[in-house]
Amino acid sequence: MSDPLDPEDFYDLTLVSAPVVSPSGDRVAFVADEFDHEADERRTSLFVAPADGSRDPHRLTRDADASDPTWSPDGSKLAFRAARETDTEIAVNQGDHENSGEEDSNSEDDSSGDESTNGEPDDEETEPNPQIWAFDLERGGDARQLTTFEEGARGYDWGPDGDRLVVAARDPDDEQRDYLRARREDDAPVETERLQHKYDGTGWLDDVRTYLFVVEYDSRETIRLDDAYGGGAREPMTGLNPAWSPAPVAGAEDHRIAFLSNRTDRPDDNYVMDVYTVAPDGSDLRKLTNSDLTASRLRWHPAGDRLAFVGRDPENGHVPAEPYVVEFAAAVDSTAAANSASSEEPVVSVGSWAGDLDRTVASFGGPAWDGDDLLAPIGDEGLTRLATFRADERPERTFDAQGRDRTVEGFDCRGRTAAVVLSDPESGRELHALGTGSLDSLGSTAEPTQLTEATADLVADHRMPDCRRITVESEGEEIDAIVYLPADFDPSESDVAGESEGDTVPLVASVHGGPVSYDAPTFEFLYAYLTGQGYAVVRPNYRGSSSYGREFSEAIRGDWGPRETADVLACVDELIDRGVADPDQLFATGFSYGAITTAYLVAETDRFAAAAAEHGVYDFRSAFGIDDSHVWWANDFGLPWENPERYDDAGSIADVGEMDTPLLVTAGGEDWRCPPSQSEQLYVSLKKQGVPARLVVYPDEHHAIGDPDRAVHRLTELTDWFERFDPETQE
Repeated sequence: MSDPLDPEDFYDLTLVSAPVVSPSGDRVAFVADEFDHEADERRTSLFVAPADGSRDPHRLTRDADASDPTWSPDGSKLAFRAARETDTEIAVNQGDHENSGEEDSNSEDDSSGDESTNGEPDDEETEPNPQIWAFDLERGGDARQLTTFEEGARGYDWGPDGDRLVVAARDPDDEQRDYLRARREDDAPVETERLQHKYDGTGWLDDVRTYLFVVEYDSRETIRLDDAYGGGAREPMTGLNPAWSPAPVAGAEDHRIAFLSNRTDRPDDNYVMDVYTVAPDGSDLRKLTNSDLTASRLRWHPAGDRLAFVGRDPENGHVPAEPYVVEFAAAVDSTAAANSASSEEPVVSVGSWAGDLDRTVASFGGPAWDGDDLLAPIGDEGLTRLATFRADERPERTFDAQGRDRTVEGFDCRGRTAAVVLSDPESGRELHALGTGSLDSLGSTAEPTQLTEATADLVADHRMPDCRRITVESEGEEIDAIVYLPADFDPSESDVAGESEGDTVPLVASVHGGPVSYDAPTFEFLYAYLTGQGYAVVRPNYRGSSSYGREFSEAIRGDWGPRETADVLACVDELIDRGVADPDQLFATGFSYGAITTAYLVAETDRFAAAAAEHGVYDFRSAFGIDDSHVWWANDFGLPWENPERYDDAGSIADVGEMDTPLLVTAGGEDWRCPPSQSEQLYVSLKKQGVPARLVVYPDEHHAIGDPDRAVHRLTELTDWFERFDPETQE
């Protein structure tokens, strides 16, 4: 039998993501994450593969991180976002003032001719800010830098003729520029008057607006669209998401640029993101939605008469995200058009195409048009799969060939070609392509064409888990769970499919975050590593999880703790009853909301030999205003000074006296979703009463761990902690 995974094997991972299909459907661009052991860096590189699998993927970038690949309308160019050294063509012409500070941009930047045009202060050690670059795939050669925004470029899209782009970028005025320069160069104090004053992974927020700019491809000439700007507490998550219509929009004389913004009275005090459109010259701003949705992931129909997006309830995260479609009128009265910006009366219809599906649009990829049908990935009973949506018709689940044993972790569709990243616990994570006709074929089990072999060697050389699904009953509710078994576990003796006698194995209950999320059968290094060490892993989709409908998810809203705890314990008991898990070798872990639930578990029971709570919140009253989630807490629990009992009930710190399970507590030093002070508070409270505890803080890390050395450290910390308190190893 092949060897189990070693923590050092993590550096051999290549993880494909973000597929983007070319307009003709014949090629797929994608991003691959690779891990540089020597430099201790996670790098993202750009690749292109033929959709028919006739050649291996071609690498386009090597020397800098690349993201957000986007094809030009004719497929001849591929743009992307990257923080690279300034393009030589620009560097030798720095006196030409080619940057966002040109007169047309209304941003008077005196430093436009020096090195700071790339978002760099004078400090040579400062990394460049991300800009938009493009490969000319017909002519070949290196990528060409298209933007030089001092604060870097954010979201972008191509114009319909491929000769212009729309780019979102921050545009500080002189006073703001002085403040930002002082912050970068002199470590000056943070100054803000914003309610949403920080955001995890972004940092301290300020008053600098992000605008849309139209950039000429050849000349790089830049014009700011003064009425097209963002705002709101959710902007760091969604961005402005600019999308340029591929054809003139019905009811308008020209193309339109759609984007997201929050212009409510208190934009930092809600999660609203409205859809707006503007003419490419910056005129005729129109608001299309009514401030009752968190919109994201805009996608125009090729005909320009419809605009799809994903819409969420801005006050209740448990409501499934749905695909919405803006349908533009065939003709618009000129007076109404002229007054639409001020009256905010859209000359369009906006509606959900979800019907009664009661399933959430998944986070892996957005909606995509296939003719007049809309394809989107959905969370469906512990699986991400594809569904087809049509106007005034019931949505249909599609892609039967996917099965229930693997999940979608990336999706795009153009030119009658769909690209999907399929993640399989046993065979890895790879990019595939198939014609959309195959998606619609009822009962079709034809395997899509595999385009990559990113994890093939790792899977072939090491033991991968045996993955199963179980369904258990918990307090009258059916709970679905994914179970990973060691490769050498003999199902004929102890079978997850039913009760039997035989050898048992230690069990790790791994609790997912969210809570509005779900576990699916997926390839993940952590679970393959744990099963290689002899553990079984159960991943419960407890009440509160998405993908099972609104009622199931909303069961815990404003009342966290008791249901999730009961559901996790029910899954553990089921695996003990089925002869899989050793009742004396039980362990628990979870990240983010999973850490919150882990703390609930060890306050509820002492059945676990050891547990790990990673990057969690344990005292919600003290977290309010310190983390970046004040809008969420107010929506679900009210305000802490008005509803202190609800905050206290949600936190586990008041129950720390009931905890005696050895607990590993971890945190990111710059985590502003679940601040490290929360982990310190739990850790000290445990140590104060003599409970074995260990605190691990990863400096400079945000909510997610990005540094590969620290990711490897996390693996060894978990297993070392479990082994330290495993009754079998203590005998």
